Amino acid sequence: MARTGRPREFDKDRTLERALELFWSRGYAATSVQDLVDALGVERGSLYGAFGDKRSFYLDAVRLYWDVYERRLTAALDTAPLLPALREMLTHPARLDELVFDLGAPHGCLVGNTTAELVPGDSEATEVVARSYRRFTEIVAAALRRGQATGEVTDRARPEAQAQLLLYVVQGLSLVSRAGLDRAAALAAIDTAIDGLRGVTPDPRRSPGP
Repeated sequence: MARTGRPREFDKDRTLERALELFWSRGYAATSVQDLVDALGVERGSLYGAFGDKRSFYLDAVRLYWDVYERRLTAALDTAPLLPALREMLTHPARLDELVFDLGAPHGCLVGNTTAELVPGDSEATEVVARSYRRFTEIVAAALRRGQATGEVTDRARPEAQAQLLLYVVQGLSLVSRAGLDRAAALAAIDTAIDGLRGVTPDPRRSPGP
């Protein structure tokens, strides 16, 4: 009797990555379990066994999204000068009009989308979103604190408050971008926010006062 081949191993990590792309492009409510089965090529029972119900699967995808974003954010801000890196971070939502030409390109920030769709009615989603926003402000505040120490960033406000303001800017841009955005106006607004963070660098040509 011929031996049958070994069944293909279920790749949970890769399945979650692909589900993230689908949830991100369609949203939670508009993505059915059958959509996931069809797109992922995985049986319904396998999905339930690995991730639980659709809601749990979705929140796992949001957590994965944030883990990747947090690593990239931390790496991007671990640089000098800081303000150009901050500007690049803020301009990403404003460039969605360039990204939508990619087939299946996601729209907006998945954490922001989750806020709009599931918060505050879903307590677990609210916890995931709140933690993501908290980590954003902690990471950005730490970078701004370093910028204040070098004089690149103004110390007229606490870095925590500055980081909170940037959270509002980036999430607002991400949300508005989904409905269409005047790119020039958005970039002008971002530049205004960055200018408000800029420290006063002493002119080396001026001699110190008495």
